[in-house]
Amino acid sequence: MTAPHSPQQPSAAPQVPEPLWEPGAERVAHAQITRFQDWAAARHGAPATVPGDPAASYAALHRWSVDALPAFWQAVAEWFDVRFGTPYETVLADDSMPGAQWFPGATLNYAEHALRAAEDPARAQDAAILHVDEDHEPRPVTWAELRRRVASLAAELRRLGVRPGDRVSGYLPNIPEAAVSLLATAAVGGVWTSCAPDFGARSVLDRFQQVEPTVLITVDGYRYGGKEHDRRETVAELRRELPTLRAVVHVPLLGTPAPEGALGWEEITSADVEPEFEQVPFDHPLWVLYSSGTTGLPKAIVQSQGGILLEHLKQLGLHNDTGPGDRFFWYTSTGWMMWNLLVSGLLTGSCVVTYDGSPGYPDTDAQWQVAARTGTTVFGTSAAYVMACRKAGVHPGRDLDLGALKCVATTGSPLPPDGFRWIHDEVSPDMWIASVSGGTDVCSCFAGAVPTLPVHTGELQAPSLGTDLRSWDPDGKPLVDEVGELIVANPMPSMPVRFWNDPDGSRYHESYFEMFPGVWRHGDWITLTSRNTVVIHGRSDSTLNRGGVRMGSADIYEAVERLPEIRESLVLGVELPDGGYWMPLFVHLAEGAALDDALRDRVKRTIREGLSPRHVPDEIIEVEAVPHTLTGKRLEVPVKRLLQGTPLAKAVNPGSVDNAALLSFYEQLAAERRS
Repeated sequence: MTAPHSPQQPSAAPQVPEPLWEPGAERVAHAQITRFQDWAAARHGAPATVPGDPAASYAALHRWSVDALPAFWQAVAEWFDVRFGTPYETVLADDSMPGAQWFPGATLNYAEHALRAAEDPARAQDAAILHVDEDHEPRPVTWAELRRRVASLAAELRRLGVRPGDRVSGYLPNIPEAAVSLLATAAVGGVWTSCAPDFGARSVLDRFQQVEPTVLITVDGYRYGGKEHDRRETVAELRRELPTLRAVVHVPLLGTPAPEGALGWEEITSADVEPEFEQVPFDHPLWVLYSSGTTGLPKAIVQSQGGILLEHLKQLGLHNDTGPGDRFFWYTSTGWMMWNLLVSGLLTGSCVVTYDGSPGYPDTDAQWQVAARTGTTVFGTSAAYVMACRKAGVHPGRDLDLGALKCVATTGSPLPPDGFRWIHDEVSPDMWIASVSGGTDVCSCFAGAVPTLPVHTGELQAPSLGTDLRSWDPDGKPLVDEVGELIVANPMPSMPVRFWNDPDGSRYHESYFEMFPGVWRHGDWITLTSRNTVVIHGRSDSTLNRGGVRMGSADIYEAVERLPEIRESLVLGVELPDGGYWMPLFVHLAEGAALDDALRDRVKRTIREGLSPRHVPDEIIEVEAVPHTLTGKRLEVPVKRLLQGTPLAKAVNPGSVDNAALLSFYEQLAAERRS
């Protein structure tokens, strides 16, 4: 998110801006969060809704949700009818961070809840998953078929000796087979972990070797951008380098036969058996997610069956307002936490839309085409995709039937104000725009979607329920209408139970609790406004600090990338050994554009007049492209370290970068500056 002026200059009396969108009274009344609040008020001591004032209603509910954590999470469990195999002794036995103990004594199973809709005979033949690839023809997987395939694969995993706690890994794109594999693993109490097949062997091994999987489920290749990509040699390397594997399952996406010693997907998922759901402790591991791993091995983040179940029910049911009538589509890959959240759409009885392919093939509007053809009601994408559509002159509302769509959500990076306005103007003026912010670390959102609140341009609607979100200065003092560190002051159930191979918890502690002991510091730079909205300014470890005035890199990107000549940019504030400060702006130009003096002057004027004269870059340098992590985030901190003279081998893990060849430019530039 961006601020219209340097965020270091808060207004003494902030003016209330006009909202870009407001939900109607009927929408507010029928939202699940409204019904939940009145129900929780009657049964759990929550504040009742304030008639005619959704903002006051939500503010009161949020305050209660963080002041009375046990009551709130008990209410969530009861509202969504969570099935406990054995009852819990208490809701929150220990609220320490790290080390919070949720629902001790309870047992349950995530997969059982994800397949509950299949138990209803009236829904058995409805679509649980609508799968789309680059031919854009939706293909349904019914609830009955999903349940049968999960049951069959779970039985096979048990036959192969997979027991609770054993790891099952997937080298799979966003296809129904991946969702089946996750659910079957959870059903037996195994621990799921996945990478997308565009990850190279080294990147996959950096992740999977840490957790020592017993089973690998893999495709033979994938299709992207109209081309087939054969991955059989990579799979063979994975098999050689993962000595703990007992079995390999072959998914013939490109139609090739199973390699020697591998099991065929169809033969192990076609048995007609009843599912068995292992009842595991609330904090039993569900899956392992990975940090980007830009400067070393990725952190292997372990989240629990119970914690994810409750957090995702809250997020998808209350915040995204999804239920049995919805079709939930998020453009993602299995290497990003949003895929895990997408699969969790099944928890609310929604039909999940999976898309395997390029986000912009055959045309830039490809994701909107998928949303239209599947009747998507809640569509999630990246801020970068929205801005690409804006630059390409895409008109989804004019050219496509998006009548079912009620919400467009974005994440991955802050959605600039121009992105909000583009969705409002080019998709629908009556569109709920949910810019959300969270992280792989909690596999959920800290702030974002609230169906009953207005949307203000450039802002997230509010902190999420159960998330004690704060903005703190370096001394740990709370800030309002000023920029500070993103802090979560009370535990969330989906916070990691641990990192894999971190026996004393030191790496976990260093990652979140070192700066402010006992509270979670996420590493984002945010503003909490006096109106209870949230603005994200980018990563706090890549803050631009010039002459004591700090600004988020996201503010620079939003301003510069409005210019049609700039496809993407990368700005860095580099502290130099002599005490100096160098602030270069690297620009990836649009086709046909040239970085001449006129364009340089326009870029500088845009920043000087629109943001801050202090943050005009020292140099503007053209680059072939901007390097990203494998999940699409700009590689700010590692490139900064390269420019400070850190050797490439220590500054960045090349396997974590989408195009590692781009890094040699920055290494060479650093060498030239030193000479």
